[in-house]
Amino acid sequence: MSRSRARFFFAVCRRTNQWKTVRRGGGLLLLFSLLPTGFWSLGVQAEETANKLQKEPARPKNLLVLFSDDQRFDTIHALGNPEIRTPNLDRLAQEGFVFTHAFIMGGMQGAICMPSRAMFLSGRTLWHVPENLAGVPTWPQVFREHGFTTFVTGKWHNGRESLARSFDSGKAIFIGGMHDHFRMPVFDFDPTGKFPQAKQKVVEKFSSELFADACIDFLKSYQSEKPFFAYVAFTAPHDPRTPPEPYGQMYDPADISLPPNFLPEHPFNNGELRIRDELLASFPRNPEDIRRHIAEYYGMITHLDAQIGRILDTLRETGHLQDTLIVFASDNGLAVGRHGLMGKQNLYEHSQRVPLIFTGPGIPVGQSDALVYLFDVFPTIADIFHIPLPEGVEGQSLLPIVRGEKQKVRDAVFGAYREFQRSVRTERYKYITYHVKDEFHEQLFDIQKDPWEMKNLADDPAYQNLKAQLKERLSQLQKQLGDPVLKK
Repeated sequence: MSRSRARFFFAVCRRTNQWKTVRRGGGLLLLFSLLPTGFWSLGVQAEETANKLQKEPARPKNLLVLFSDDQRFDTIHALGNPEIRTPNLDRLAQEGFVFTHAFIMGGMQGAICMPSRAMFLSGRTLWHVPENLAGVPTWPQVFREHGFTTFVTGKWHNGRESLARSFDSGKAIFIGGMHDHFRMPVFDFDPTGKFPQAKQKVVEKFSSELFADACIDFLKSYQSEKPFFAYVAFTAPHDPRTPPEPYGQMYDPADISLPPNFLPEHPFNNGELRIRDELLASFPRNPEDIRRHIAEYYGMITHLDAQIGRILDTLRETGHLQDTLIVFASDNGLAVGRHGLMGKQNLYEHSQRVPLIFTGPGIPVGQSDALVYLFDVFPTIADIFHIPLPEGVEGQSLLPIVRGEKQKVRDAVFGAYREFQRSVRTERYKYITYHVKDEFHEQLFDIQKDPWEMKNLADDPAYQNLKAQLKERLSQLQKQLGDPVLKK
């Protein structure tokens, strides 16, 4: 009999008074003859159950969500970008689980962050959630209802009422899309949801530092036994890209590589070539100008990384690093010169794909290239914390992928931008259609061979059967998701 099993038997016998002692040779002999039938098998089952429980992954107590603004999937050093410095995001990636193919679904307006954040916060698809989240449960709200203290700082672009019902408290809250990073107009939390302009204040501190300070203050002052959910929504690296020193001079534009898919101009009218984002650089695109924009973009991200590092250090100092699940993601990507574009109003990889990292108790170190959506995060976190989902959630839990029980949760992802761009992306191929006034364009890319999306195969005779299959899959997804263009 193993030592652990013997201890188990002895404890149960003492509790049930089902044992005798006989003195023999100066010692004690335990007699189990009076034990009820089946006790031995019960002991074996109990030991097996105990061993099983010991093998179950640890569960976190708290949740910290770090959410950046306009950060492309390939802007983390540890994930394959040798030119950028992100030591703290590197640590999260190296110690956690990374989804390398996380996508947004798109939007029906130029401010992609509004629909993207609405989907992220609700777990719903593009046409099934209002951008102001009216009447839709958010996951901070759901966690609040299940006993979490919820805290918010940073950008909220989805309605004041939904903000108020989602959180218990907050500090340095920016309600809007973008602003001067050095003079951020912010509110303290208003439980009424009114957030009157009279109570707005302008803080002259760089936005990333301002929001990190608010989170740090919350962590240092938190004394409750209840679990917490802290939501930190940065406005970096969204333009105006003005990183503070020394980050403003950290990257020399002369040392920045132009992406292979840099173009002076987009090859055709995609419907949004003169929107605000596209006017941030001259036409046609100038290589030196694009290098400068990329250098500023990297400076913003490295400064953001430093503020994330301060938050992680505070988690450790307050004793919460070991019991907190950390999620890092962004609301959408950005072109910054790729395909002749500057913004995110398109369906290329650089604008649809975002970083997505989970790290903390019970999360193994690993990576997956499964096709996932940003709005899969809600059901994943709910799965980890054993919190039931509200009706209407359409995302899929990614926990089976994290645990190695599944390889994927879907075979394709859908993309939409306004009424004139639609796409379907499978593991290997992407098909995009453009209907702009009287113009119609198609693109077909073999992402496996052409990750920069530079060779259009849409007119290649060898790919016509594949194109027909992708068009049919796109049509299926449009019907499934309720695409409003089908009603026109």
